[in-house]
Amino acid sequence: MAASGTAKSRSGQRRQGASRGNGDTTDSMSRVLRWYAGGVASGMFLSFMFYLVTLPPSEPAADGNDLVNAVPSGSAEQQPRFDFFEMLPQQRIEVEVAPGDLPGSRDQPDGSTYLLQAGSFRHAEDADRRRAELLLLGLEPRVEETSGSNGRWFRVIMGPFDSRSKMAAARSLTAQQSIDTLLLKRSAP
Repeated sequence: MAASGTAKSRSGQRRQGASRGNGDTTDSMSRVLRWYAGGVASGMFLSFMFYLVTLPPSEPAADGNDLVNAVPSGSAEQQPRFDFFEMLPQQRIEVEVAPGDLPGSRDQPDGSTYLLQAGSFRHAEDADRRRAELLLLGLEPRVEETSGSNGRWFRVIMGPFDSRSKMAAARSLTAQQSIDTLLLKRSAP
């Protein structure tokens, strides 16, 4: 039994020694962390102090009333002068343009008429439905029947328009209702 008791005491010593070794490593780790944290804190403190030293000196704060009533001496000399208010009305720009270079009026007829096509359909019922939509918008559409190599089509046409502005207004109305239009230009007969 004595042999087994010595074996137990030796294994207990090993366990105690092993735990002491772990305790030494945790103690050394905590010391390292304390030194590291102390170094970081002192570095931050020194950086803050350096920042405070490098700040420009501040002027003493004045009351808000002093700032409003204060007029700097020689303010007439320090204010900028704006002479262009007097100079611009006196200036003239003359440009020579030959009468042939001027563009014609936008509403001036050039011998051709402008139409808007609001759709092209295979069936007359579809064309009449689109025509009814356009009549509700206050426009004056008509349905033209055309025959070609690809069959018979029913086209919904608006116009001719007296001016480009009326044509643009009609195109704007159709665009607001998500109706795509195609601008057609036809020469006058």
